[in-house]
Amino acid sequence: MNAWFGGGLCALLLSFSASVAQADRLTATHMDTGETLAVFDVPGGSGWCVLWHHSVQGFEVSDCYENRDGHMVLVRAHLPDFAAGLDHIPGRGLQVSDGQGGYWIEDIDEPVAGNAYILRPGAGFVDHRIRMGGTEVSLSAVAARARVRIALIRS
Repeated sequence: MNAWFGGGLCALLLSFSASVAQADRLTATHMDTGETLAVFDVPGGSGWCVLWHHSVQGFEVSDCYENRDGHMVLVRAHLPDFAAGLDHIPGRGLQVSDGQGGYWIEDIDEPVAGNAYILRPGAGFVDHRIRMGGTEVSLSAVAARARVRIALIRS
């Protein structure tokens, strides 16, 4: 093997390794114990949702985020009804019908300060979860009523 080919191959592998290492991580951490409850690889441009059941009405609500160049950005929310605590704030995204009596708030595009926030997962049927692609982790199952830090960590 000549030196150029070997060097070119090494450069290609290093470039590939660097691009693989660029996937940021979404973590959920128990604030009292420091235990990591969930970790997701989140490449730039990909997203995830935090879902839960409304404590009074019982329907599922979702807040959906995206990794925009290493920044956690709230992009949309789904609200099946105008129940207690759920509303569209004028000037904060665009409210559109979901075709089933509820609505989406699209184009929220709000960066999350510090790329992290604290959530206190509800117990029982409230079932706060993080869903990314086909994977879902219940935070309520492992840390109901505890302080959980959800953070996007730059690789």
